[in-house]
Amino acid sequence: MATRNLRAWFLVHKWTSLLCTLFLLVICVTGLPLVFHEEIGAWVDDSRPYAQVASDTPPVPLDRLLAVARRHYPHDVVTSVFVDDDEPQVVVGLAPSWERYNTRPATGHTMKFDAHTGAVLRDSSAPAAMGAGFLTVILHLHGTLLTGLGGTLFLALVGVVFVLAVVSGVVLYGPFMRRLRFGTVRTRRAARLRWLDLHNLLGIVLTVWMGMIGLTGVMNEFSTPLFALWQASDVQAMLRPWQGRAAVAPAELTSLDAAFRAAQAAVPGRRVISTIFPGSRFGTPYHYAMWAKGTTPLTSRLFTPILVDARTGAVAVVVRMPWYLRAVELSRPLHFGDYGAAPLKVIWALLDLGTIGVLVSGLVLWFGRRRLSLEARLRGTGYNRDVAGHDALPAPTRAAR
Repeated sequence: MATRNLRAWFLVHKWTSLLCTLFLLVICVTGLPLVFHEEIGAWVDDSRPYAQVASDTPPVPLDRLLAVARRHYPHDVVTSVFVDDDEPQVVVGLAPSWERYNTRPATGHTMKFDAHTGAVLRDSSAPAAMGAGFLTVILHLHGTLLTGLGGTLFLALVGVVFVLAVVSGVVLYGPFMRRLRFGTVRTRRAARLRWLDLHNLLGIVLTVWMGMIGLTGVMNEFSTPLFALWQASDVQAMLRPWQGRAAVAPAELTSLDAAFRAAQAAVPGRRVISTIFPGSRFGTPYHYAMWAKGTTPLTSRLFTPILVDARTGAVAVVVRMPWYLRAVELSRPLHFGDYGAAPLKVIWALLDLGTIGVLVSGLVLWFGRRRLSLEARLRGTGYNRDVAGHDALPAPTRAAR
C-alpha cells in the first residue's frame, strides 16, 4: 500500500475513533445491563407470584380482565392489551385520556393480571420498583442519550462513524503488526507498547462482532423514523377506505376475545400477542391494531400487524411490512444477543467488555501519544512498500519502537 493511501487510512482511523469513543463508552456500559434486562427485570419485579395451577388450566377471558381494569379506573381509557407468550400474565394499559396519552405516553399506566386466575399481580400506578426505573433510564440512555429523536439520529451517526473506525483499523492492522506474531503483547517493553499491542489484539479479535454490533445498532436507531415513515405512507394508504368515518367510541367496541380469535385465524402458524386500541397515535381510529409473531426461533422475531374492525370484530387487513422494517426486526436479537438464552448473553457481555477494553486502550494511547510521523511509526514495524515506482521505507530502528 502506498504511503499516501496508508496515511489516509491512518487519519480516518484516528479521527473516527476519537469522534465516537466517548459516546461508544456510554453505549457499551449501558448495554451490559440491557443484555440481561429480562433477568434483572424478574429480579426487581415486586409483583405478586403467579398462581400454581394445572398445566391445562384455560386462560381467563380478556373481556373479563378489561372489565376489572375499568372498574378500578372508571374514568380512564384502555390503550392496549399484551398477552405474554412466555409467562402466564396479561398486561392492560390505561391512560387518563387519549389526548394526554398521545401527547405524553408517560401518563399511561398498566395493570398486570394472572392469566389463569385473573388476579391483579401489580398495579403500576403504585410506586415503581427502583430496579424497573433504573432499566428504563438505562434503555433510554442507550438508545437516545435521553434526548429523544435527536439523540436517536445522533447515535445512528455515531454508529456509522464506529463502523468506519473498525474498517480502517483492519486495514492498518497488517502494516503495523507484520513483525509480531498474532496475539503478542510485549509485556517487557514500554507501557505504551503494551497498550498498543492490547488495543490491536482486542480490536482484530473483536472486528466481526464490533462491525455487526455497529451496523445493527445503526439499524435499530433508524427504526423509529422508518416506522413513522411507514405509518405516514403505506398505513395511511390502507386506511383510506375508512377515512371520513367517526372514530370508534369505547361503548361501540366489540368483544376483544372475538377480535383476538379472528386475528388468530387470519395468521395460521403465528400467535397474536397484543393489541392497540382505537384512538392511539400508534394505531388507527377504527381498528384494533393487533400484532402476531411466529412460533419458531427465527419467526419469533418477525411481527405481523393485523387490523381488526373494532365495531364488527372482522379482520380488515393483514398488513405486510416492508423489507427494511423486517431487517430492523431481525437486527434486534443480533444486537442484544437475546435469542440464545443465558449462555449467549454471557458471551455477549464478555464481548462487550472486550469492546470497552478497545475503547479504553485507544484513549490511553491518544492521551499518552508522542508526535511521530507515519513513516516513523512504520519504521518501528518493519513495513516496506513494494509498490513499483516508490521508494521503500527505511529499515526499522530501535528508536522508532
